[in-house]
Amino acid sequence: MRPPPVAVALTLVVLGGTASAAQGAVNAELGQRVGNASLGAVVNNLGGCLLVLLGLLVLPSMRTGLAALRRSRLPWWSYLGGLGGAAIVVLAAYAVPVLGVAVFTIAQVAGGSLGGLASDRVGLAPVGRLPLTAPRVAGALLGVAAVGLAQLGQPVGDLAVGVLLLAVAGGIGVALQAALNGRISAAGSAAAGVAVNFVVSTPAVLLVAALAGAFTGPPIRWPDGWHLYTGGLLGVVIVASLVVGVRAAGVLRTGLALVGGQLAGAVLLDLLLPQGPGVRLPVLAGALLTLLAVLVAGRGPRAATAEVDGGALRVAPEGTPGPDGRLGG
Repeated sequence: MRPPPVAVALTLVVLGGTASAAQGAVNAELGQRVGNASLGAVVNNLGGCLLVLLGLLVLPSMRTGLAALRRSRLPWWSYLGGLGGAAIVVLAAYAVPVLGVAVFTIAQVAGGSLGGLASDRVGLAPVGRLPLTAPRVAGALLGVAAVGLAQLGQPVGDLAVGVLLLAVAGGIGVALQAALNGRISAAGSAAAGVAVNFVVSTPAVLLVAALAGAFTGPPIRWPDGWHLYTGGLLGVVIVASLVVGVRAAGVLRTGLALVGGQLAGAVLLDLLLPQGPGVRLPVLAGALLTLLAVLVAGRGPRAATAEVDGGALRVAPEGTPGPDGRLGG
């Protein structure tokens, strides 16, 4: 199945970013109410797994995609994308109190930009190799600047170097998650990519929660409010949008579009929540600057034609006709 046009794919990623902003708010509130930050991530992933099981029953594309994956010869590491998502969820729970929201977010986006540039350069995503051009580097820098602008006035914690580097590593993990899940979807289907992501990430989240003592002590009192348990649904939307975006636009532009959607979602939450602060001009300006970064990063040569052929990602040199008759490069 061919990916949608780039503009359509990036629009879906922006919507996924908006869902990501809502997911972060929901998981944080749930973790705060039950008294353990990691439990929000646990509920998030278990909800996603339940939706994957439902998808196996009602979505033929998921079943056929998983069957195609069994027949493929993808290397084992292609299936580990979900670990990147698990890592950033866990890191956020413990690094934000140390670094503050502003520094953690900027470090995460910086890591995501570095990871996106590297993943695109080596052709890790199914879109093929994308050269390290000035517009792409400028787009990555604009993305980091946009998040820095949006976080003006937010609390800043201690600049602990070790925790800061972990936040950067978490951003790189998100970029690798998008690239590897894109490979899975190219060999199977987008629905199969979502399924593999949650199957891989959920055991990791459960292990971290167990080590953090989330399942010991007094019985957990789960709060009322159905919206607190929608993290899994939002997670499925996010992962699906990333899978579609990476196949059409590469890792860097997909990551920038996701950040733009997150900032747009933050603006909406500020407006809609009963005790929200209203429109914050730095956040609105940051969202617009991020969308500009997506446009800037898209200038220059297109990707070389790429196909997933069994275990290998075959990349045709620039100027070579692809399977659809278009020239790579």
